[in-house]
Amino acid sequence: MILFALLSGVLGNVNSQSGIDAILFSIEKNNKSLQAERQFWEAKKLEFHTGLTLPNPEFELEHFWGSPASIGGQTEVTLVQPFDFPTAYKKRRQLADEKAAQSGYAISSYRQETLLEAKLACIEIIYRQKLKNSLERRHQYLHRMERNFQEKLEVGDGNILDLNKARLQLLEVDQLSRENETALRQLSLLLRELNGGEDLIFADTLYPSVPVLPAFEELKTELEAQSVALQSLEQEKRIAEKALEVSKTLRLPKFVAGYRLQAFQGGQYNGFLAGFSLPLWEHKNQVEYQQAEVAHSASQLDAQRIEQIANLRQAYDQQAMLKIALDQYEAILLESNAIPLLDRALELGEISSTTYFLEASYYEDALLEFLKTERDYQLTLASLLKYRL
Repeated sequence: MILFALLSGVLGNVNSQSGIDAILFSIEKNNKSLQAERQFWEAKKLEFHTGLTLPNPEFELEHFWGSPASIGGQTEVTLVQPFDFPTAYKKRRQLADEKAAQSGYAISSYRQETLLEAKLACIEIIYRQKLKNSLERRHQYLHRMERNFQEKLEVGDGNILDLNKARLQLLEVDQLSRENETALRQLSLLLRELNGGEDLIFADTLYPSVPVLPAFEELKTELEAQSVALQSLEQEKRIAEKALEVSKTLRLPKFVAGYRLQAFQGGQYNGFLAGFSLPLWEHKNQVEYQQAEVAHSASQLDAQRIEQIANLRQAYDQQAMLKIALDQYEAILLESNAIPLLDRALELGEISSTTYFLEASYYEDALLEFLKTERDYQLTLASLLKYRL
């Protein structure tokens, strides 16, 4: 049984991979939070490109009544168009484009976190399904032992202690099974929530195929090239640099140009007007502030790169350690056929019931640890390669 299950877990990995891929595809399509994130950034892109044109023209009409009436009235019409220094409009459009480009990284980051959460849930479901099968098998042989001890006790060839041991272990297995079923229901609800409220059926018992990991330095280079978090911070730095350029244009003068009409009794004047304002005090310290923002963005990028590499190193070492433990457990369990051998030895009277339950407990505990190690290995791999999602 164990040998067959382990070999099936190795040979059936491709189907499990496609099963998880289908789950992730559905969640990416249906996740409401991801849809809201996309809509939010579409609105932000429109906001970023708002206000890049000339200010509204200003129109004024003034009419004065003379006193005494004999001197007539006077009318003045003014049409003015204010505008910034031409360089400012170019810099603002560039800044808007950089902010709009940030939306892609923000959406990718949110998508990646959502899909990772779903993948980790799928791995946990696979573990819980394998644990369920193991507990069912354990329940079957314990129930068989309980029945045998009960029959022996009825014919005076057994004792109540053996029967109670079997019953206590059955209670323990039943409790573990109930806890496992509760966890499976919660994971199913989580997948349903991530899938936008639509049901998803996932009951695999085979983990996805394990990718061949390159050396750490190669993996680090891949992370630095593909990490959405690093790309997002690099874009934040570009945005800060463009904002600095825009702030420098605030030191340039602003202009107004327009037409003016002055009409009075007996004639009128027509002409144009022009003027400019000097930015002496309004934007004081703005450039210095943006320079500090650029420095802050660069520091954030460096800190994030160091943190991600450290986390990668930790996960890389963790998976290597788990792989060693997993191979050791697998080698022992593949060679072992403990329960049938113990059943046979107990039947022939070669071991006592106390020895039987003690040895069976060792075996079952090792099997549970193997299942946990197998799960932890897959969870660590998924987190390690999150940037590939």
